[in-house]
Amino acid sequence: MRHRIKGSMIAVAIAAAAVSAVVSVSVTRTAGQASRPARTADGKPNFSGIWQANNEANWDLQAHEARAGAVMQKGVYSYAYAQVPAAPVLALGAAGIVPGSLGVVQDDGQIPYKPEAAAKKKENAEHWIDRDPELKCYLPGLPRAMYMPYPFQIVQSTNKIQMAYEFSSAARTIHLDKAAGPPVDTWMGHSVGHWEGDTLVVDVTSFNENSWFDRAGNFHSDALHLVERFTPITPDAIRYDVTIEDPQVFTRPWRISMPLYRRLEPNVQLLENRCMEFVEEFLDGHLRKQQLVKHWEGETIVVDITRKVPPGERLYEGIGK
Repeated sequence: MRHRIKGSMIAVAIAAAAVSAVVSVSVTRTAGQASRPARTADGKPNFSGIWQANNEANWDLQAHEARAGAVMQKGVYSYAYAQVPAAPVLALGAAGIVPGSLGVVQDDGQIPYKPEAAAKKKENAEHWIDRDPELKCYLPGLPRAMYMPYPFQIVQSTNKIQMAYEFSSAARTIHLDKAAGPPVDTWMGHSVGHWEGDTLVVDVTSFNENSWFDRAGNFHSDALHLVERFTPITPDAIRYDVTIEDPQVFTRPWRISMPLYRRLEPNVQLLENRCMEFVEEFLDGHLRKQQLVKHWEGETIVVDITRKVPPGERLYEGIGK
């Protein structure tokens, strides 16, 4: 009887091992198939879908520590770490903090500014509220549009790839065939692409000088030239790698890199973001004869606003409502 039980147990163990091996092979094959990017009819990786970055690059491309606000001022002590949020962001509390980041700038992690450009970058950061195009809902430019905290959609065909961005309703077309460049420089540039194996390589030129790279004041001139590389990692992730060149601002080309992730909600779509309407008072409130937004009082803080007329806008005196 013992021998029968022992033999039965051995048979069960062998059968279980065989089933486990089959399951293991099946799971391995399924996982391998799942890691392969979807393909279009012409065999290229299919990037169509809605994507979004998940990092802190829009605050600052470079590695940085967390701080209490994007605009800071001297605290009780003169040390940088003892600075406190400046008045415009003080009332935001933790909602106004700048999250820390390991950065997305590759190699040594430094942006190779020329000395005079480095001084302008520092000045930009100090005047972030006045100067950052994002706050004014201007077009984001590239590569910033790719890593702002908003989704964007890719629609891919054999000779064109369309990218639509939720922020400011920005868009661009990547031409995989011959296409004439724009008659003037633009915020989003002129994108011409080709395939190198499974990697989409995009050459972008014809920029104006108005966009920034992030909220830290990193900027460029109209000589900006980008080479973007989109490489599939999985069906739901793309490696986005950009070489940035601008001889008027930087001493050498430099590079950023990050993953982009597919939004997987079953009903995901780009939603309307009427940011230009939302910033009308921020941009043009000084044109009113009677100041509209000038006082806010909460339980613990009172905010008073005095509008200041920017240089070159003195004509506002005859325009106010």
